[in-house]
Amino acid sequence: MKNLLFVYNPNSGNGSFKFEIDSCLEVFQKYDYIVTMFRFIEISDINTYLSKIEKDLYDVIVACGGDGTVNIVLNAIIKNDINSKLGIVPSGTANDFASFLKIPREPAKACKIITDGNSKYVDVGLANDIYFINVFAAGLFTNISHVVDKEFKDFFGKFAYYLKGIEQIPNFTPIPIVIENSKETIKEDIYLFFILNSSGTGGFENLAKGATIDDGMFEFVGVRARPIGEIAILFVKILTGDYLDDPNVIYFKDNYIKIDTLSTNPNHFETDLDGENGPELPVEIRNIPKKIEIFMPL
Repeated sequence: MKNLLFVYNPNSGNGSFKFEIDSCLEVFQKYDYIVTMFRFIEISDINTYLSKIEKDLYDVIVACGGDGTVNIVLNAIIKNDINSKLGIVPSGTANDFASFLKIPREPAKACKIITDGNSKYVDVGLANDIYFINVFAAGLFTNISHVVDKEFKDFFGKFAYYLKGIEQIPNFTPIPIVIENSKETIKEDIYLFFILNSSGTGGFENLAKGATIDDGMFEFVGVRARPIGEIAILFVKILTGDYLDDPNVIYFKDNYIKIDTLSTNPNHFETDLDGENGPELPVEIRNIPKKIEIFMPL
């Protein structure tokens, strides 16, 4: 018998996951898992709970929700030195990391991935003192998950992010930043940047076509500030992943990146970390190779 902690966020997606819990328990029970349920009330609850238990109490901790839920559980596991593998059951509006891993959206099928037992150590990012598994970003489009009304998001799903992003464009101003990596320093006015561990975010799956999650490296994609007419064409290239030859894109791979702003108002934009609010600039971002073991399809 194996012990499994099933952590779920009742507010993820449209809130309908509660009707799928029994199908998940059926899968786990069939494969001799003893399941403990943990329901989010406040996002800090899981960290508080894991800080009080034995480090090896659970063989598996399952994060059931969207990218933000996975991020919260990831941080709680690592910061409390918990010796558990991580499983993911996607049930949020945005499930970019689960999509990258090709984990099915159907809860029972996602649970079967866990009971099949195939797992792999993957890299995580550390942004100042907060871990992330998929993306650290700032600028246009990157704060959308924080400002989209829940009812609007529930009704339109992932399309809500695109609608909100388009709404932002006319009022957006460039961000003057300094980008440092292990090889160079870049000073530039930009509209947005992504630091990616996987290949995409926000439903855009091809931002970094060659990304892998166990190579110890991030892929940086930044868009220089240009007239909106030029940016519209450039976004098409970025969203299809065909931008490497475009002079308006800053692209590199590295395991260390520092971002600071030249603005006199450093808090005039937000950062995003796996769909959650990220830290204020300046921020140092490090790749922690093969930090956590995650279940995924063969």
